Formats: sequence, structure tokens, C-alpha cells
Amino acid sequence: MPLNLETPLKPRGDQPKAIKQLVEGIQKGYRHQTLLGVTGSGKTYTMASVIDKIKKPTLIIGPNKTLVAQLFGEFKTLFPSASVNYYVSFYDYYQPEAYLPSKDLYIEKDVDINREIERLRHTALEALSTRDDVIVCATVSCIYGTGPPEVYRSRRIVLNIGDNLDRQDLMLELVKNQYLRNDVNLERKSFRVRGDSIDIFPLYGDYIYRIEFFGDEIERLTARHPVSGEKIKEYDHLSIFPGTQYLANDAFFESALEDIKLELDMRLAEFEKEEKIVERHRLRQKTLYDLELLRETGGCSGIENYSRHFDRRKPGEKPFSLLDHFPEDFLLIIDESHLTIPQLRGMYAGDYSRKKNLIDHGFRLPSAFDNRPFRFEETEKYMKSVMFTSATPRQYEHDISDQVVEQIIRPTGLVDPKIEVRGTDGQITELVSEINQRVSKGERVLVTTITKQSAEMLSDYLLDMNIKSVYLHHEVDTLDRIEILRDLRLGKYDVVVGINLLREGLDLPEVALVAILDADKEGFLRSKSSLIQLMGRASRNVHGSVILYADNLTDSMKGAITENNRRRQIQREYNEKHGIQPTTIRKEVRSIVETLMQVTPKEEEKIEVPEDLTTEDIFYVIEDLKEKMAEAAGTLDFEKAALYRDKIKELEKLV
Repeated sequence: MPLNLETPLKPRGDQPKAIKQLVEGIQKGYRHQTLLGVTGSGKTYTMASVIDKIKKPTLIIGPNKTLVAQLFGEFKTLFPSASVNYYVSFYDYYQPEAYLPSKDLYIEKDVDINREIERLRHTALEALSTRDDVIVCATVSCIYGTGPPEVYRSRRIVLNIGDNLDRQDLMLELVKNQYLRNDVNLERKSFRVRGDSIDIFPLYGDYIYRIEFFGDEIERLTARHPVSGEKIKEYDHLSIFPGTQYLANDAFFESALEDIKLELDMRLAEFEKEEKIVERHRLRQKTLYDLELLRETGGCSGIENYSRHFDRRKPGEKPFSLLDHFPEDFLLIIDESHLTIPQLRGMYAGDYSRKKNLIDHGFRLPSAFDNRPFRFEETEKYMKSVMFTSATPRQYEHDISDQVVEQIIRPTGLVDPKIEVRGTDGQITELVSEINQRVSKGERVLVTTITKQSAEMLSDYLLDMNIKSVYLHHEVDTLDRIEILRDLRLGKYDVVVGINLLREGLDLPEVALVAILDADKEGFLRSKSSLIQLMGRASRNVHGSVILYADNLTDSMKGAITENNRRRQIQREYNEKHGIQPTTIRKEVRSIVETLMQVTPKEEEKIEVPEDLTTEDIFYVIEDLKEKMAEAAGTLDFEKAALYRDKIKELEKLV
């Protein structure tokens, strides 16, 4: 299927020029391009238009789950007929295996897997194996190891009407592919046997697949609803993909175990030579136990640490990842590249330092080093056709790009905000006056500080001054964060005071003023790119303005102001030439919540709890609701999770 963009929207502002330049760049064979798109200029639409024109499978890597979920939702809307996928870390909680030498403390690996996100990851792999019209929205975790793509694909079970197939052989293949037999309660990654049929519920997809036999001949293949059992579709051919991303090649299994034993013997000899008796004993005991489990069951805890042997890779050779599941000719888009590129650079070093302690002290073999994320230079080899997108690309993107395409004109005609620099003497009193002016016009204000404590103190002070204020920082729960932003738009709050969280991904058209305190405190939070991102929060309102409170004009401030004024001049000249009158973006208040939380508008849901409960009963209900809240949040249904949370708070007040 081709990747077809389906939307009534038309390119406006700088979008037609940017789309044309980027597509021509790809056609000319440019490997690296940068889309420098200001906040509110419609970078997502431009990206989608490029994909529509070049028709290549596309991987979009973003800096965090929230922004990637936002992209996923937007691309699902823009490409309704294509396979748009969400690929992020499937851990709700992840404590990696570690050893702290200073405390002689070994920490076992402890994880809590989100089953819904695990399903979405497998759906992406299945789509890449069967379709061409694939878009995958991923976080940087996509450069971490999976099994070899050729093993994953070769292990799929191909079924055709009329094939002769022994049912016992089919069940054995399913078990080898990590499916469990469950004749009582059919769950994902399991199968059940009923008479002459076998029902399979894959980890990917939405349906149960029923294989009906007549003797040993496959007579019928159907997809059925997992709850009602209703027939959805019939097939002539069907493929069942494995229930795990990582599978060892059967042909190499025994030789891999021999290689592990050989590596163990060599490492034990090294420890003996170095007179590390404790480490030698520890490694011997652990590895021999793992080998025994592998021989008897085919798996063990931490099997990924032996992946180099099962994949037949050489020491130091890169592992496989999601990127290997893409065809040779695919489009890579690195969104918010000023944040994402540093993450891609840093993943290997963090993993290496943790593994080094484990290996040096006898908890793991040296081959565990090769169960790792890509080094950055390894990731760069996949950048055969890459677009970096950011309002503030770093020097790396500028240096490596064959062309930098600017998208400065907004479809709405809005221009970048006016900027003032004011001294810090009496800044809070002055800030209160500025806030009151905006509030009197029904507008909102964002204030950014350097520390969590200063954000909380300033918010409390504003409350004392009868200004509806709230603070926002990393310790505020995700659900509360989304609710705070919604309430800011609704007018429950007039001011949100925050730190670094006010930079990317906030769509708040009611905000007319951004006040940046301590603007001259050079560092990450007040770098040129951070300041430009902060200023962009005021660019969706026609009255948008920015006040920088500082006693010195730093290089970062000068650079940010110069760039802002350059863009502002271009935008104003364009508007004058085309007779455009800028207007504030109008958006339903619900839409920001839906965009951030990736939920579909639903009818109002209510959680009913009987009124005649005892105190003990209420405690049980609260625990049940907490589990449901966690499950809803885990599947990105934050709206439902918020309903559970509100009911929990209501019940807690009763007891």
C-alpha cells in the first residue's frame, strides 16, 4: 500500500517552499537535511507531506514518550490507511541489574512491563515484515537491541488453505515461538485447542486467529473478535509472527552454549591469575546455572547478556535494533533534534559504565558489553536519508546537513513575540503588575525560574497576591501536569510557574506573556536554544511578548534575541506583502488534553461506588481503583486514569 496523506489541510506560509526543497533534496541524494521550523509553523504537516511525496517507510525518533505519542496521534490522523506505529520502552518501571562496589551491593534487574506498549512494539515489527506503508514513531530506546530481523521473519508460521499440517507440529512451533497453551483463558501470546480448531491470540494485532482442520488439512482461516468470538474476516493465507522480539537461531543454539562455556573458562583463568577468588567463584556459579537453564528450558533470566553468542556476532560488533527491521531505503526523521541527538550520543556510555562494574566483579561475562545500545557513530550509518527538525538545531545539524531549510512563516500569520530585557531590581513587583494587566484581558502567563524551590516560592507569593497561580516541575505527576495545563487554558489558573518543562511540546494559545527570571544565568536552562524555545511559548498569541529579567546581557541572550528579531522581521514583511492580519490560534480546550494524552473524545464517564460501604470496604475499593488507574495510564488512556484518580481522592476524604 502507498503512503497517502489524507487531510483537507493545504500547505500555507513557508510550508510549500519547505516541502519542495526537502523533497528535491531527497531526490538529489542528500543524506542529511535540517528543517528549521519555528514553533507553530506546522513542522508535523511538512514532515507528513514529504513522506506523502517520497512514499518511503519512515522512522521518526523523538526525545520522550509524550512528544512521540503526540506525533503518533497526529500521523494516525494524517495517514489513516497506512500502518502508523508507536515504539517506545515498554517498561513502566525499570531497575537495571547493577553493582555498587563502594557498598558491596548487588541490585537485581527488576522490571514492570506495560503489556499494551509491548503489543504496540510487536505490531510495528509485524508491519515492517509485511507492509511498505509503515511509519514508526519511536523514542531513542529504538537503538537498543532486538533479535536479528532475519530470524524473527524466518520463524513466522505460514498457513495456507489446503496445506497438510500436523496439529502437534503447529503447537510445537507455537511454543518455540514463545506462545503458551491456555485452554481456559485465551490471552495475548497464547493459544488454545478446541476440537478440530486452534485459536491463536498474537501479541500484535487486535484479533484472535482461528485455524480449522479437516483431518490434517487446513480447511479455514478466520480472524475473530477476542470477546464476542464474532467472525471478522476470512483468509486464504495467514502468517503468525513470534511472541517475542528476541529469538535465538536454533541452528546455532548448541554452538552458542559451547562458546559461552569457552568464554567462561577464559574469564575464570583471568580471575585466577589476578587472584580474584570471590569474583571467580561468583562468575562460575552464576554462569553454570544459566547454562543449565538454557539447556533444559531454552531460556534464563538475563539471557540478553549472552545475545552476542546467539546472534553469532564478533566481540564489539553492533547488536540488532528496530532500525535493522527497516528496508535499506527508508526515511529517518529526528524530531526536536537539539534534544534527541544528545540522547542518542549518551546512551552507550551510560550502559557501558554500569556493565563494567558487573563484569569487573564477576556478575557477568565480558560478552555482556555487547548487549547494548548503538554507539552514535553506528546510528549515523543509518542516516542515509535523514531529516533533522527543530526550532533550534545545534551546530552538529548545521555542520552535517547538505541543506538547512527554514520554515519561519506561520500559516496563521503570527509573528515571533516582542522581547524586552529588564533589570532584576524590583522584578517581582513589576512581574505582578504585568501579570495583572494580562489577566484583566483574559490572557495567561508562563513564568520560568531556575530551581524547583524558587518555582514553588514564587507561586505561593503570587497566590498571596490574589493571583491564581500553580507551579510545575519534574516532581509533579504526569496526570497532574496535564490537568494543570488544561486548567490554565480554562482559566482556573492565570499563571503557571515552571522550570525546564515549559520548553517543548506545550500548545497554549491563551499565553500572551512569558517571563524568564535569571535570564543571565548561563547554562543549559539559559542557553541560546533553551531561551528560543521558551520564547516560542508566547508565539501562538497575537499579543505574545517575552520579558527577560537580567542584569547582564549574556552571549546566549544576545544570540536568542538576534535570532528572534530576524525571524520576526521576515514574518512581518511577509504579512505586509500578502496583506495578512495575524490572529491568535483558536483551539478547543479539550484538544490540548487529547493531543497530549492521545485519547479520543468520549461521552462523559462516571465511576459509580455504592453509598452504604463500610470503611473497610472503601479501602478495598480504593486499592482496586488504584490498579485500574495504573492500567489506564499504562495504556496511555490518561483521561480515564484521571477519572479513577479523582474518585480515589473523593473516597480517601471519606476515610
